[in-house]
Formats: sequence, C-alpha cells, structure tokens
Amino acid sequence: MNRPCISTVRFAWAGLALGLMFSGCGPAGSGEKSKETGSGLTKVRFQTDWYPQAEHGGYYQALVKGYYREVGLDVEIIPGGPGAFVGQKVATGQAEFGMGRSDDHMLAVAEGIPLVMVSALMQRDPQALLLHDENPVRSFADLDGRTIMAVPGAAWISYVEARYKVKLNIIPINYGLAQFMSDKNFIQQCFVTNEPYYVAQAGRKPRTLLLASSGYDPYRIIFTNQKFTREKPEIVRAFVAASIRGWDDFLTGDATAAKKMIGERNEKMSDEFMEFTIRSLRESQLISGRPENGERTGLLTRKRLEEQLALLVELKLLTTPISLDKAVSFDFLPPELQVLAKAR
Repeated sequence: MNRPCISTVRFAWAGLALGLMFSGCGPAGSGEKSKETGSGLTKVRFQTDWYPQAEHGGYYQALVKGYYREVGLDVEIIPGGPGAFVGQKVATGQAEFGMGRSDDHMLAVAEGIPLVMVSALMQRDPQALLLHDENPVRSFADLDGRTIMAVPGAAWISYVEARYKVKLNIIPINYGLAQFMSDKNFIQQCFVTNEPYYVAQAGRKPRTLLLASSGYDPYRIIFTNQKFTREKPEIVRAFVAASIRGWDDFLTGDATAAKKMIGERNEKMSDEFMEFTIRSLRESQLISGRPENGERTGLLTRKRLEEQLALLVELKLLTTPISLDKAVSFDFLPPELQVLAKAR
C-alpha cells in the first residue's frame, strides 16, 4: 500500500519535463484518446496509484452502481503498483485521469508538467507513524532522538523536525513488519488503513500518529491533463461529480458489489481487511473530512492549497514559486463545492 513519496517522484518529474521539451510537440492530448463507445458513452481511463483496494472504493462504487454511465461515461479503472507513474501517464495522454497528492502535484507543475488538480480524493492523507500501544511516544514532540523507519527525504520529516524542534534518526523503510513486531519501541511509517490491521491480526495492539495531525496536511487528489480540461470540460465535470457520489455512497450505503469487484481484481483484499480499511477511512474522516470545519467529499479550498504551496517554498522543496491557478482549477467541482472552495 506504500506509494512513492515527494522525494522520489520529483526527479521523475524533472526527467519527464526534459522529455516533453525535447520531443518537440509536448504531451499528447488526452482528449484525442477519449472517444465514444458503441453504447454512446465516452470512454475515459482512470489510472490509480496502487493495486485495487478499498482506498479506491468510491470509484468502484460509481462503476458498479452505474453512476459513471448515468453521466455518459464508460470508465476504465487501471490498476497501479510500484511502477504506475500516474502523473506521467496522464501528462502524456495514456490516461485521462489520475490520483496523487497535492504536494507532489505542485512540484510536477513547477517542473512544467501540464497537469491540473480538479478534485480531492481524500481530505486527509492516510500516512501515519505506527507504534506499539505501550510506546511512550504520544505526540510528535516526543519523537526527539527517536529512530523511525520511513522514506528518506519525505517532506513530512523536514516539517516535523522544524516545527517541533526535534531531530529524527531515519532508517530506510523496507515495507515489512518484522522489525516492528520484534521491538516494542520500534516506530515506522505506515498507512492507517493498512499496516495496523496486520499488527492486530498478529495479536499486538497498534497505535498510530496520523502525519496530517502534525500540520503537514496535503490532500490526496484527482488530476487530469490541462489540455483535456480545455477540450473536454463537460467530461471532467461529469467524472468528478460521479466520483464524489460514488465515495459518499461507498461509505454510507451498500458497498457489497464494489468490494466484490475489488476482491476479484486483487485476491489479497479479503472482506475482513476491506472492512478494516473502510472503518479507518470513516474514523479518521479521510474522505469527507471534518464537517464542522466546512470540509466535504471532493472539496479543495484555495486557502488550504495556498498554505501548502507556501510551505513547500519554506521547506525549500519548491525553489521557484508558482501561481496556484497554474496547478488547480476549482471550476470542475459541483456548484455547491465551488462556493466553499473559493470562500475558504
């Protein structure tokens, strides 16, 4: 479930930017690939960041419940994995839509990659620190001098060290749980929707610190090609609206058919594991956010994204500031969300 972080993808963006520059013609317009099927529906491809899982459940719900078809779309959900290169595929027209994180996205746009975020996938990032319940660390301020197995160079590390005035000893993550299970003081990076399940299955009591709670709080997002938004704006609006509907229904309605499809496409997704993930999504309010703060499924706000952009500059991850309007468009959100996006 672990995806590449900001430190590993930025070099790929730079390479892609050079490739587009020297190709002489720029990225392929994904609008050339979207076409009507024999059913009269418009075919579009949605590239995910990982293998089929409950963290993608809203899109499968929209697929099996016919929400995409109702708005005229024949959506193909393309599984990801370690070599998914989601942004690169969307930028070069191999997919019309992709998922990622708002901080990675801003770095890509700063490198000249022609992408634009059009909706939130999650209001909160599910990445967290995994601890045994008896570990004395209870807050980010308690991490001073601690060894953490994590992705070296991840942006949250610089942020936590600066904000909480702590020094972390980072060892490279190996994506396993063996060291964690053998040492009750061990700390490692995880996803709240994933690793705690396996720890509990092994008879241990896990606890997590959600990285978003530290103050480093990127969105997980849906993005598309800038050219596609100009040529097919109605398709972008339709995809965003149906996806939001799918997520709300997946978390509050009957998700049986969507879970069945996910399980058929990824045999590692048991019903029990998917139920754990769905419960984690609800409890941590990852998808819909906190209603008391005005957050909603799919919502992006100008204020929060401007703060994220400023933070990337402050952390020196973004050396050349860019205009936020180059990286995001709020015009493809449902009308009620557009009002909230620009007011907050």
